[in-house]
Amino acid sequence: MTVQWQIVRFALVGAVNTGTYYGCYLLLLTRLPYIAAHTFAFALSMTGSFFMNAYFTYRTRPTWRKFLLFPLTNAANFVITTAGVYLLVGIGGFSERWSPLAAAAAAIPITFALSRAIMLRPDRPESDALPEPDPRPGPVPEPAPAGSRPGPPPAGSSEGRR
Repeated sequence: MTVQWQIVRFALVGAVNTGTYYGCYLLLLTRLPYIAAHTFAFALSMTGSFFMNAYFTYRTRPTWRKFLLFPLTNAANFVITTAGVYLLVGIGGFSERWSPLAAAAAAIPITFALSRAIMLRPDRPESDALPEPDPRPGPVPEPAPAGSRPGPPPAGSSEGRR
């Protein structure tokens, strides 16, 4: 799949994810301060975003490693959106209801680049991979000298006693 199609799919997932985030944010806003509502809504929508991006955007298998790294790539998104919400609401006096949408739009390019890097990264880089086992059988014994008998020395012989 080309990067252009990944961007289109990322945008579709982003629209669904933004709707999920915004619905959770508005619901939580009835009980929590706006920063707390933003934080919880962000965490819930980020989990859904991981699975939608794995299966739909990048068509890759979700793994625990990617799942654990995905929030790290969204740290930039969280910082940008949180700072944006604070600047718009706290300093700019804009609406608590609409400011998160503008802040999320500002974070899209960075979020795409970071999520793509994590989701398409091999699960086990070559430098971390275990060495491949040698396909050859174990050590090959030396051939016995001509005229010798295989096996232990006969009982009572002086061979083996020194």
